[in-house]
Amino acid sequence: MTVACKLTPQSNFLRGVFKRLFIKSFSAGAVFALTMFVAASPTVKAQQKQKPAPTPQPQVVRTTVKHELRRFAYGGTVTIIGAPDGSISIEGWPRNEVSVSADIQLRGSNEQDLAQLAAVNGFMLDDEPNHIRILTTGTHDKAFMKAVAKKFPKALLGLPWKVDYKIRVPMSTDLDISAGRGPISVSGVEGDIRLSATESETKLNLSGGVVAATVARGSVQLNVSEKSWRRGGADLRVAFGEINVELPVGFNADIDAEILRSGQIIDGYGALESREKPGITAQKMKARTGSGGAFFQFTVGDGTVNIRKQSVISNQ
Repeated sequence: MTVACKLTPQSNFLRGVFKRLFIKSFSAGAVFALTMFVAASPTVKAQQKQKPAPTPQPQVVRTTVKHELRRFAYGGTVTIIGAPDGSISIEGWPRNEVSVSADIQLRGSNEQDLAQLAAVNGFMLDDEPNHIRILTTGTHDKAFMKAVAKKFPKALLGLPWKVDYKIRVPMSTDLDISAGRGPISVSGVEGDIRLSATESETKLNLSGGVVAATVARGSVQLNVSEKSWRRGGADLRVAFGEINVELPVGFNADIDAEILRSGQIIDGYGALESREKPGITAQKMKARTGSGGAFFQFTVGDGTVNIRKQSVISNQ
């Protein structure tokens, strides 16, 4: 049995969980700075050299598909708290509904293990007229387990599991995404987007809004589908990895990019002009394309920023 239940706004437990999550959350800049600081510490570097002891892999795998559909007005907010592992795919559509499909994969030694895991690993849906929250629950959340499964077998707590989400929202929707490890894609959404992930290959196919994305390890790919960005701009940050930006010919924007430690900025666009000192260098860029306009900030700790012309508009 997969956990996927609808809670009312008065649900004390769900409200408590979200309060705890948001109190612990940082701004995108704070998360990025903390990631850079921790990764550079001698203790972390020493731990990275240590090889973890091999653990036996569970033999039985079960995947359950769960779907939820809710009416939802344009201009609202959808919050997604993802699983420790799994993908998140979000697509804008012209309907005033939010569709959530989740493939929940569990692993265990036998069917009894899977039955116990299915009772706690899943998601909760909390919907209000202008805010829908999708919260992944499971063995990774100590507070949740203490509240609903105090006598849960300790041997099952560390077993691997994941949730792959496919979500459709009205095009004019704000998104707040918090993810663990796994690919993320967002396309066709024109609202404001705030995204953070531990390790991800993130793809954004957008044409407007205020976008802030922070990935600790991996990459962020931004495909801009229009020559002029509608309202706002984008602030993309990757601690270890790369930022790839594809812009259409004749795009209008002001672009700042910076490599904080090691790596380089690659100008493959060919139409960037220096806006102010230091201009365009391998480590730092203050540039303009076209007549300027929306502001874009790209920051990488260790890795590359690659800005190039768009050849084919991606639908991913």
